[in-house]
Amino acid sequence: MYKDKKVFITGHTGFKGSWLCAVLCYLGAEVTGFSLQPESEPNLFGLAGIEKDVKSVYGDIRDLKALNQALNDSKAEIVFHMAAQPLVRESYVNPRYTYEVNVMGTVNLLEAVRNCASVRSVVNVTTDKVYENKERQEGYIENDRLDGYDPYANSKSCSELITASYRRSFFSEQVQSGRKVAISTARAGNVIGGGDFAKDRIIPDCARTALGMNTNENIIIRNPNAIRPYQHVLEPLFAYLEIAMRQYQDISYSGAYNIGPKEEDCITTKELVEMFCKEWQDDLSWQVQQNETENQQKHEANFLKLNSRKIRETFKYEPRWNIEKAIEKTAEWYKCYHQNGDNRQCMEKQIKDFIQDNRKE
Repeated sequence: MYKDKKVFITGHTGFKGSWLCAVLCYLGAEVTGFSLQPESEPNLFGLAGIEKDVKSVYGDIRDLKALNQALNDSKAEIVFHMAAQPLVRESYVNPRYTYEVNVMGTVNLLEAVRNCASVRSVVNVTTDKVYENKERQEGYIENDRLDGYDPYANSKSCSELITASYRRSFFSEQVQSGRKVAISTARAGNVIGGGDFAKDRIIPDCARTALGMNTNENIIIRNPNAIRPYQHVLEPLFAYLEIAMRQYQDISYSGAYNIGPKEEDCITTKELVEMFCKEWQDDLSWQVQQNETENQQKHEANFLKLNSRKIRETFKYEPRWNIEKAIEKTAEWYKCYHQNGDNRQCMEKQIKDFIQDNRKE
């Protein structure tokens, strides 16, 4: 499907964007990316040499004119929208910027799609946090109420509603005039994997401590008992590829999809950190953050699970790597980085392993 296919990615310089570029290049696609320059230092985009294999257009998702130009120039048939302000705690510090990027960025992307005749399939990547969180035991399903609590989650809920409106108003099979474009949203759980150096994320904090990049000797955990649907980054990325492919072939598959691990792989932050420490095997230890100032004490959900039955039943799509395997592969990449190994080669090996594991199923 993806060999020689023209694909456009917003936010391609980020952690997930860099992995998606690597996967698509491995599959033989022709990739154009539109994004800001990488923010963290170090960053996976640079470490893995992604730029040499894709066409990068550096711009702001809030700039509709530049986005229009880049998408039309790419002649892409498939679009993955990943550009975002992705951090909960940052959204409390800069709520206006968060809404500008995550809400108007979605509007701009969909407007650009309206103005680009080549596009046939779009996947808007949001988050598992779009739901009104009632801290319940069972996982949320796609038609549960959208009402994210914090500015980040809420802006992504808005992005979901905007996408649904554009799909109905401009691109659906029921629209009598204009082009039909398949558009879906993908609500993925918390992703982990090698090459993430973002702030306020637990695996990057683990890795920085393991690599001696933190001033703290111990890994610091804010909320050790919070339960999250952790999964390796390749899990949602291959699900995005599946959705984009299937709706490209049949527009009736357009919609919203949860993408999360099996229930037994939803674990606490403390369990995740302990598993990473065990895998790293270098006397790593952790402690709970103490004496957090009032300004830092922001609401974060304690319990969050997804019900991913829809994508599994619709596409017969099952998760492949359990949480132990996800931690193993994550630590493997950071060890490669620590030993000055070939970061891109490590990524491609993991992509190949993931594909082979799919075929074994």
